[in-house]
Amino acid sequence: MSDLPAASPTYLRQVDLAALRPPFSTHKPRILILYGSLRTVSHSRLLAQETAQLLEDFGCDVRIFNPEGLPLPDGTPVTHPKVQELRALSEWAEGQEWVSPERHGAMTGIMKAQIDWIPLSVGSVRPTQGKTLAVMQVSGGSQSFNAVGQMRILGRWMRMITIPNQSLVPKAFQEFDADGRMKPSSYYDRVVDVCEELVKFTWLTRDASAYLTDRYSERKEEAETLKQRVSLKSQ
Repeated sequence: MSDLPAASPTYLRQVDLAALRPPFSTHKPRILILYGSLRTVSHSRLLAQETAQLLEDFGCDVRIFNPEGLPLPDGTPVTHPKVQELRALSEWAEGQEWVSPERHGAMTGIMKAQIDWIPLSVGSVRPTQGKTLAVMQVSGGSQSFNAVGQMRILGRWMRMITIPNQSLVPKAFQEFDADGRMKPSSYYDRVVDVCEELVKFTWLTRDASAYLTDRYSERKEEAETLKQRVSLKSQ
């Protein structure tokens, strides 16, 4: 038998099946897209624009954040207009899509800076917790999984629901036409797959997000903090 203490029944809750299947909200799923390049011809921006059109076709309300002018994390107060814009969009969104180029075998600093400016919590508000996430990568060379792998780690750290599917576009300079639209290919088909899956997961989880992220450890901590406050007031 284990000598570890049993979890306190005070903070345990039976699974509420009704909370897992609440009535669906009827407004359009709200999706924020971040991309990781400031180049004049940016394939991550082109892919962001392509997926924005697809997501709108799937019935979503889509916003693309332009990272131009966003300062380095901690290089300026959070009152900076671009930081405030990004944080407001992150709070607004019910799902996100991150599109990064691969540079030196990793996501770009521009991509990472955007994610670093989004806090895990602001008071009692957690801008990303329980929200859906899709990750995509464009590469100048052969296919690689470095950037999407790193973004998955960040998505987990931000307590997001990262969907199983992902998109990788190697030799991206060959995959877009002169008008900036993605050419028909198996890579394009995968992009459509990812967008469709992101929409499905967002519909499935957004109304149950608060329940899905309700944790025993946090309930316990909150109850003990409240108990201490009551004790101090009674002294």
